[in-house]
Amino acid sequence: MGEVTAIFSDHPRMLVVGTSGSGKTSLARAIARATGRKHIELDTLYWGPNWTPKMDFEARVVAETAGDEWVIDGNYGVVREHLWPRATTLVWLNYSLQVALYRLISRTIRRLVTGETLYAGNRESFRSAFLTRDGLLWYAVKTHPKYKKRYPLLLGDARFRHLSVIELKSPAEADRLLNEGADPFRKDPA
Repeated sequence: MGEVTAIFSDHPRMLVVGTSGSGKTSLARAIARATGRKHIELDTLYWGPNWTPKMDFEARVVAETAGDEWVIDGNYGVVREHLWPRATTLVWLNYSLQVALYRLISRTIRRLVTGETLYAGNRESFRSAFLTRDGLLWYAVKTHPKYKKRYPLLLGDARFRHLSVIELKSPAEADRLLNEGADPFRKDPA
C-alpha cells in the first residue's frame, strides 16, 4: 500500500462519503492505515447508548479534527460546514443502489449472527434493521437518490471547489485504488 501513501501525500484531510452500507468505514480505515493518519468514524462520535444521539456531537467532531491529518467517514450534514472547508479530498462512494443494498444487507446479517457490538454498546436487531421505517435498509433506499443529486450540487458550490474529488463507482474501483495504487488524480488523455 506504499502507492496509496504516495498518491495521498498531498491530501492530508480526507472525507469518505456515500450511501449507508457502501463501505465508507472500511475504505476510510484502509486509507488511514496505509497513510498513517487518524481515522475518525462519525457514527462513533454521534451515537450514544440505546441509539440516542450524543448532545455534544458537533463539539466532539471539532475536537477530533483539530489535527492536520485525518481520514473521516460519514455523511452528517450538521457538521459539513466544519469538515468540508478543512478537508483537502473527498472520496465519494457513488455505487448503485443494488450494490449498496447488497453490502448493507450482508453487513447487517453478519452483525446479527455475530452479535457485534457497535457504537456505545449498541447492537443491530432484525426488527430495527429490516422491519421499521427508520431501519437502515429503508434509510438507504430513501437517501440513495438524495445523495446522487446532492453531492454534485455541493461539489459545484464555490465553498467546496478546493476539494480534490475521487468518485468511485464500484467496489472494484476502490479495490484498485487500495491494492494497485491506481492514481485517481491522473487524467488520461482523451
